Amino acid sequence: MNIHEYQAKQLFRNYGIAVPDGKIADTDAAAAAIAADLGGDRWVVKAQIHAGGRGKAGGVKVVDSIDEVRRAADSIIGTTLVTHQTGKGGRLVQRVLVEKASNITKEFYLGMVIDRGSQRITVIASASGGMDIEEVAKVSPDKVISEVVDPAVGLLDFQSRKIAAAIGMSGKQIFAAAKMMKALYRCFRDKDASMVEINPLAEIDGEGLMAVDAKVSFDDNALFRLSDIAELRDFDEEDPKEVVASGHGLNYIALDGNVGCIVNGAGLAMGTMDAIAFHGGSPANFLDVGGGASPEKIGNAFRIVLGDVNVKVILVNIFAGINRCDWIAEGLVKAMQEQKIETPIVVRLAGTNLEAGQKILDESKLDFIMAETLDDAAAKVVDIAGKKSL
Repeated sequence: MNIHEYQAKQLFRNYGIAVPDGKIADTDAAAAAIAADLGGDRWVVKAQIHAGGRGKAGGVKVVDSIDEVRRAADSIIGTTLVTHQTGKGGRLVQRVLVEKASNITKEFYLGMVIDRGSQRITVIASASGGMDIEEVAKVSPDKVISEVVDPAVGLLDFQSRKIAAAIGMSGKQIFAAAKMMKALYRCFRDKDASMVEINPLAEIDGEGLMAVDAKVSFDDNALFRLSDIAELRDFDEEDPKEVVASGHGLNYIALDGNVGCIVNGAGLAMGTMDAIAFHGGSPANFLDVGGGASPEKIGNAFRIVLGDVNVKVILVNIFAGINRCDWIAEGLVKAMQEQKIETPIVVRLAGTNLEAGQKILDESKLDFIMAETLDDAAAKVVDIAGKKSL
């Protein structure tokens, strides 16, 4: 789960991490009032969406008067911002963050992620702040510093100081940076984050450090024990189909292709998408119905997948273990009858109660396209999708 920058900054404040003074506004008048209340003679107006690259897309404006704050907010709120992370459709901006502008004298990058290899939290830092860390790592990998944290002892003082020195800090600034890193680590650990990013981590007036931008993502599976974080979820920033899917206990992620996928098991779902791509097709989604897929859950899966107008064909790929092929077959027949589905459906079943499942599908007299193997199923859906796209 992602949150907005203003929410991430409030979380940082709670852990003693310095952030600019600012407030959220959903109208141009409110933005102007906030700027007047903050005082000063320079402000930053920032679009609040769950995507990076806002500045390059015109979603961040630095202004020098209250009237300019009003105009900047008016030009951003209500627009659809398209960045390299939003996709072609962009994101509708419903609010802006108005902050006092800081006198930035130097920019750094600081982030923390879960390293899947070591299965530990890893600190990532760079002297090249304000840039995409992926681009820095690609062009100048020597400028990216990483440090793995031992969960038994946490982020240690010497590690924090080593990171700060490695990205060009010195003197008192090293100790200030180390204090900030340890606070950020506590935040990451306490809130079950999967990623935190401060970019840029700014040197202000040649001395103090401040998080002038903030991005945080959380592990969805931990939200049940973090009610304060769950309350920060903004459903307007999520694909409506993904929101509905989560409510039905389905793991769904929308993609850009035209082959709908209904699969049980995350690994098999990824393998199914790979098989479709291998045959020259493009998956429209990732959808894992889980280990106990009832006929009702299968029906809900069809509703969600068919909610994507780009879907030309659906591949149902089930390897039944905890699941049973007859349950899946019952769900397929019920969905076809109740939802009057006309989209072609290719079915590959294997595992528990396979014969019973195939019998249910055969006796239904419905137009299912059966496949014996995943490779066969993938080839069939790609061929069908290609013909329907002509």
